[in-house]
Amino acid sequence: MAKWTPKHEAPEPLEGPVVATITGGTIVWFALFLVQLPFYGWFDDHDRTWWLWTCLAGGGLGLIGIWYVRRRDAAIKRDEALKAAAAAD
Repeated sequence: MAKWTPKHEAPEPLEGPVVATITGGTIVWFALFLVQLPFYGWFDDHDRTWWLWTCLAGGGLGLIGIWYVRRRDAAIKRDEALKAAAAAD
């Protein structure tokens, strides 16, 4: 099998509202957990309590994700400011 080689350069990655996206997803996970919580008995009777814990885990991991993307965004902005200051000198 021949080795695949790209015929063109890869495009730049798209940067969108990453912090807002992760925050929105985290809110959705916690909201799903809270909506399902009153039905814990039904979930327990049908061996579906993992649905609740999945939503709670998604919310918890989302909090870690918010922390991560906020630090990443701040680092990107710091780097851009340093490059702009170096170019101005």
